[in-house]
Amino acid sequence: MALIVQKFGGTSVGSIDRIKNVAARALATQAAGNDVVVIVSAMSGETNRLLKLASDLTGMADGREVDALAATGEQVTAALTAIAIQAAGGKARSFLGHQLKVLTDSAFTKARIKAIDAQKLMETLASGTIAVVAGFQGVDEEGSITTLGRGGSDTSAVAVAAAIGAGACEIFTDVDGVYTTDPNICKTARKIERISYEEMLELASLGAKVLQIRSVEVAMKYGVPVHVRSSFSDAPGTWVVGEDALESVTVTGVAYDKAEARVMLVGVDDEPGMVANIFGALAAENVGVDMIIQNASSAAHKTDVTFTVNKTDLAKTRLVMDHIALAVRATGIAYDEDVAKVSIVGLGMRSHAGVAAQMFRILADERINIQAISTSEIKVSCLVATRYTELAVRALHDGFGLGKAPVKQG
Repeated sequence: MALIVQKFGGTSVGSIDRIKNVAARALATQAAGNDVVVIVSAMSGETNRLLKLASDLTGMADGREVDALAATGEQVTAALTAIAIQAAGGKARSFLGHQLKVLTDSAFTKARIKAIDAQKLMETLASGTIAVVAGFQGVDEEGSITTLGRGGSDTSAVAVAAAIGAGACEIFTDVDGVYTTDPNICKTARKIERISYEEMLELASLGAKVLQIRSVEVAMKYGVPVHVRSSFSDAPGTWVVGEDALESVTVTGVAYDKAEARVMLVGVDDEPGMVANIFGALAAENVGVDMIIQNASSAAHKTDVTFTVNKTDLAKTRLVMDHIALAVRATGIAYDEDVAKVSIVGLGMRSHAGVAAQMFRILADERINIQAISTSEIKVSCLVATRYTELAVRALHDGFGLGKAPVKQG
């Protein structure tokens, strides 16, 4: 007998018929001899509806009250799913975050899990009952309801799987796995059968929306095998596993992100501490920075500093730059929202030379200018004009042969 955690996203529980389908899947998994924990998101669109109610009242709603409001979406779905399992002849019991309990910090709307008390879950499973857990939520030391941020139900599922020692965490969604790139852009995109935590983490951070980043971090930390599957078919999906379970493919996937903006400080004094002042000011305002380039300016003893931020942080960044530009004696500031980040990811980059050069050549052959570059051991990202996004993705996907041969497996 195995312990299985099954997580169902908003589309998968978007109607009563789909909730019945969730119940049928959970019961079938239990009938196969497994103990089952089901994690559910709110019904599709419900969280947005609830948050709009708050924004209709005020643009500055208190985070504690926003979390208390938003968490009700998962409460409804958890209860309905338990009822559906019972109506189908099974045994089920629902749990909210504070009933489980999922202990978090007090960072409302983006809380992080500190601990999970698995005792009640294990007792429930021992009685032959399916446990249905409301995802996305927890409780802090003061007893206040907290939420884990967008996509937080993925994190809930993987964290629960780690806490109970589950053999697998199945993430059921509206796609049937992780693809070599966005199939809506590239017709030759292929479903990947197995991908490493490291590669999935990079793809998630670079724009792939299949899994929430923090859920991959938790899975990697605790070694939880994750199976991304479709709610609407029985086809196998993509396994996200440890690196030792795979053979290294040079490039595994291509990702893109249109949510970044470029900021350029022109003519900054070329002295020690200036760059620290710039990014220290941004960090103080909790603005995350991605690509960074520093190069000599046309003026003597000056340097130009270019970096990218998420577009949602651009307004805040402008305020910070208006202030810090004086401190670093910059001669100008330029902003550009008409950019996109295109990236290649693959474990094999560690042992294969020339991958970045090949990427740059592919883009050059398509007459696509590279505005900025960032790298890690297993990824290379390039900033390009937004209008070239789809062309760049297709060219890189075809150039590295991702649609031609099956992805290697361990």
